[in-house]
Amino acid sequence: MSESFDDRRAEPYVRNELSGSVNGPSVQSQQIHGGITFNVQAPLPSGPTFRPDQVPPLTVRFINRSADLALLDDCVSEEGSGAGRVGYGVISGMPGVGKTAIACRWAEKARAQFPDGQIYVDYAMLRSRAGGDVSEAVAMCLRALGVDDAYIPKSLEERTSLFRSRTADRRVLVVLDDVNQPAQVRPLVPKGPGSVMLVTSNGKLSELALDGARPVYLDPLDMDSGLQLLADRCGEAAVEAERHAAERLVGFCGGLPKALQLVAARLLPTGDLTMSELAEELADETRRLQGLSLGGDHSVSAVLELSYRDLPADAAHLYRILGWFPGRTFDAGTAAVAADIDVSTARSLLATLVRSSLLDVTEERRYRFHDLVRLHARERADQQEPQLTQRAVVERVATHYLALTACADRAVREDRLRIANLTDLLRSAPNPFSADDGPAPLEWLDAERATILAVLREASRLALHKHVWQLAEAFTVLFLHRRYLGEWKESLELGAAAAAEAMVPAAEARLRSLLSRPLMDLGQYDQARVELDKAVACAEVSANTALNASVHEFFGRYWDRFDADRAVQAYRRSVELNTEAEEWRGVAIATYFLGCAQDTAGHHEAALSTLRSAHQGLMDRHDRRMAARVLAAIGTVHEHLGDTDAAARVLRDAVRALEEEQASHYEAQARVRLADIVERTGGACETVREHLTRACQIYEAGGSPEAEKLRDRMTGPDAEGDGIA
Repeated sequence: MSESFDDRRAEPYVRNELSGSVNGPSVQSQQIHGGITFNVQAPLPSGPTFRPDQVPPLTVRFINRSADLALLDDCVSEEGSGAGRVGYGVISGMPGVGKTAIACRWAEKARAQFPDGQIYVDYAMLRSRAGGDVSEAVAMCLRALGVDDAYIPKSLEERTSLFRSRTADRRVLVVLDDVNQPAQVRPLVPKGPGSVMLVTSNGKLSELALDGARPVYLDPLDMDSGLQLLADRCGEAAVEAERHAAERLVGFCGGLPKALQLVAARLLPTGDLTMSELAEELADETRRLQGLSLGGDHSVSAVLELSYRDLPADAAHLYRILGWFPGRTFDAGTAAVAADIDVSTARSLLATLVRSSLLDVTEERRYRFHDLVRLHARERADQQEPQLTQRAVVERVATHYLALTACADRAVREDRLRIANLTDLLRSAPNPFSADDGPAPLEWLDAERATILAVLREASRLALHKHVWQLAEAFTVLFLHRRYLGEWKESLELGAAAAAEAMVPAAEARLRSLLSRPLMDLGQYDQARVELDKAVACAEVSANTALNASVHEFFGRYWDRFDADRAVQAYRRSVELNTEAEEWRGVAIATYFLGCAQDTAGHHEAALSTLRSAHQGLMDRHDRRMAARVLAAIGTVHEHLGDTDAAARVLRDAVRALEEEQASHYEAQARVRLADIVERTGGACETVREHLTRACQIYEAGGSPEAEKLRDRMTGPDAEGDGIA
C-alpha cells in the first residue's frame, strides 16, 4: 500500500493494491496478521491562505534604468508577453551589472499587480547549498504558497504539478535569481492569469524564447548614471569636489554597478582615501582588479569567477587566451589565430562566451570584452596557462595582423619602397582585399588602427622586434593618407626602436626617415632632425641605393622649412640616386619636391617646368594621388607668377582630385591655398568659409595644430571684417 497526494482533494488518498483507490483513511478488511499501524495526516490546506512577500528589498537608491524598466513592463505585460496570459521576462547581462537590483525594483513597483504575493528563489544560494537543485527550488515555492513539508511530493514531476495547481487561481510574481540553466525555470512558471515569471541570469538562456520568454539585456551604466551612483553612496558634495576623478572612476569601472559599489565602499569607511588617489591606483591595469576588492567574495573578480567556473573547459581556455589579446575588439578569425584553433571551433566557443555574458557582440559583428572582464580573463591566463604561452599568443596575433596589413598596404600601392621581405608570408596568407566584395584597404586599416597599435605595443614589450618593425613599416600606409599624427608617431617610434634592437640598419633608416614626417607636422623640428641624422647614418651602412635616395628626399623636406637652397641640393641628390637605382616612381616624386623647393627659392619658371615633368612622370606610373599633389603645387606656382586665374583653376582641379584619392591632408592644404586666393581677389565669402571649414575638419580629425590656427582665423577679430565669420 503506497500513499500519495492529489492537490484537488481535501485529504490524502490511499492506493489499495487490492481494491483500488478510496478517499480518506482506509482499512483493508481481509485476513490481517501482525500489528496494524495507521498514519492519518492532516488535510492539505485548500484556498489561498498564504500571501508570500519574499522579493528582497532595495537598501539603496535605485539609479536610472528607466528605459530598461519600461522595456520590462512591456515584456511581462499580458499584451507584450509571448506566453499568453502569463508574463515571462528574462533579464540578462554580465555579472555585476545590476540584474537583481532591477528585478527587485520592478517587483516593488508592481506590488499591486500581484494580490496573491511575490515568490523569490536565489539559485546562487541553492547552488552553494544544494547544487542548484531544481526540485528543491520547487519545494521552496510550494512552502511559500503554504504547503507543509509533509504534503510536498518526492519527485520533481509531482512537485511541478502541485505548483501549477496551487498557482492556477492566483496572480503571483515569481522571481528566479541567478539562473544558469533553462531547466531551472520551466517547472516554476506560474499558471494563474496575470501572473509573471521574472528570471535573472548571466547567460542569455535563449532556449526560453521557445517558451515565450522575452529578453531584457542590461548594459553597464552610462557616465551620468555612474556618477549618480557614486553621489548616492559618497555624497553629491564629494563627487562635485573631485568631478574629474569621479568620472575617471566610472570609466575604470566601465559603468559596472558592482565595481562602483566597491569603489564607494573603499572611499567611505575612514575617509582618508580621496577619489583622485583611488583613480590613480586604478589607472594601472595590473592593479585594477585588486583595487576593486574588499577581500573574500566582495570583489569584481569573485563576481566574474562565478560565471567563469560555469564555462566548459574549451570555452574557458579560449576565454583565458583572449585575455592576452592586445586589442579591444576582434573577429572570429583573429580569435582562432590567438588560440591556434580553426575558425569554426572558435565561432562555437565565442558563442558560448556570448551566451554567458562574458563577451559582447558589437554592431559590426565583432567581439568585445568589458574592460574588467578582459582583466579577469588575463588574470586567469596568468595564473592557469603555462609560461611563455602569452608570447606565443601575441606572436601569432602579430603575424596575423602583419599579413593583413601588408596585403592592405600593397592593395593601396604596390610600387612603394619597402624594406621588409614578406614574400613567403604573403604567399601563404589569404588576401581579403583582392576579392571583389572584399573590404577597402584604407577603411579596414582605419577601423583596425587601435588594435594594430595595441599589437605593436604588446609585441614591443615582449621583444618581438622583427614583427614590430615590419608591422610598423606596413602600417604607415594608413597615415600617409590619413594624418593621425600621434598614432603615426608612436607606431614609427616603436618600429624604429625594434629595428635598432634587431640590428637591421636599412629598416631603422626607413622608419626613422618616415618618423620625421609626423614630427615635423607636429612642429617638433629638432627631434625630426635627430631622427634624420640617424637615418642617414643607417642608410649609408645599408648600402641600399633606393633607400639612400628616399632618406635624402626626407632630408630635403626638412630643409624646406629652413633653407630652400639646401632643400634643392637634397632633392637633386635624391633624383640622382633614384635614377641610379632605376626607381622611376622615386625619380618622379623627388622631382616633385625639387620643383616645390625651386618655387620656395624664388625660381618660379624653373619650378613650373620641373613640376610639369613630375606630373607627367607620375601619371605615366598611374599614381593619381601624387599627381594630384603636384597639381596643387603647380597652382601655387601660378599664383607666385601672378596668374591668379590659372592658380585658382588648377587648385580647384587639385582639390577634386585629392578628395577623390582620399588624400585628405593634402586636400586641406590645397583648400587653404584656394581660400587665400578667393579671399584676396574678392571672391564669395561663402566659398572662402566652405574651404576653410572643410580644411579645419580634416586637420582636427588628424590632430594637427593647423586646426586651431584655422579656427582662430574663422572666429578671430578679423574674421567679421573679412566676411568669413
